[in-house]
Amino acid sequence: MTSIGFIGLGNMGGPMALNLVKAGHAVRVFDLVESAMSELVEAGATRAASPEEVIEGVEVLISMLPAGQHVRKLYLGDKEDGAGGLLATLDASVLVIDASTIAPDDARLVARHAAERGITFMDAPVSGGVGGARAGTLSFIVGGEADGYARAEPLLEVMGKNLFHAGPAGSGQVAKICNNMLLGILMSGTAEALALGVKNGLDPAVLSEVMKQSSGGNWALNVYNPWPGVMEAAPASNDYQGGFLVDLMTKDLGLAWEMALGSKSAVPMGSQARNLFVQHAAQGAGRLDFSSIQRFYRCGEADA
Repeated sequence: MTSIGFIGLGNMGGPMALNLVKAGHAVRVFDLVESAMSELVEAGATRAASPEEVIEGVEVLISMLPAGQHVRKLYLGDKEDGAGGLLATLDASVLVIDASTIAPDDARLVARHAAERGITFMDAPVSGGVGGARAGTLSFIVGGEADGYARAEPLLEVMGKNLFHAGPAGSGQVAKICNNMLLGILMSGTAEALALGVKNGLDPAVLSEVMKQSSGGNWALNVYNPWPGVMEAAPASNDYQGGFLVDLMTKDLGLAWEMALGSKSAVPMGSQARNLFVQHAAQGAGRLDFSSIQRFYRCGEADA
């Protein structure tokens, strides 16, 4: 049994923490939303009143936060020297695993301040969605030193199925951002193809099966079909509730764009996907699952 602090219990963090509790670990949790802690406490976790209380006596600290500014504030505080956040009081023996998806430079900044204090910090963004978080089948893409990865691996295996050590600090974020850029491209392209077929008389379920078994097959068609009613368990069949929000996909595509600017990389398809999701969010879809990009194509009055 490992003593674990877990901060950030949203759609992804909550199920991840729950799997750690179910595995028999002593988990102390904190989230700004009080109700987010209730299920965890009922399952056996301990509620903390603040992030500072979370870290008392823990061996491992895991965070799952929305964006880079939240990670920086949590660990570094508001001071430029990083003396105001959790790193300032965290025991050097504690392993820190941040599973948020943030800019690689933010991950490297926190890792550098952690190293100055003798603390091991790993960036470990995830892929696999809410379903993967609940089932414990997430992919963890980890950046940081090899010894830190070895320490993190047993806990990551409780929450995930596929583990990758991508390289030094920030590498996990680079790989995750590349993956999510491709995901955004694939989902928008799949929605576009489905809309074209339906507007020309095809049944979306039939067209989906044709493409699944042909050269257009991809992850969206296999497990996350964006057309309502085609795949019962997909968010599209639940009015696009739950899952991975449009706002989060927009954020990740923005991170890809910033990374491309910094490295002078050409990302024309990634840029187009970003524009589509930005426009979709601007139309009020930000809190819907990202597969709701299907609605952007005005496939029919019921889904427009």
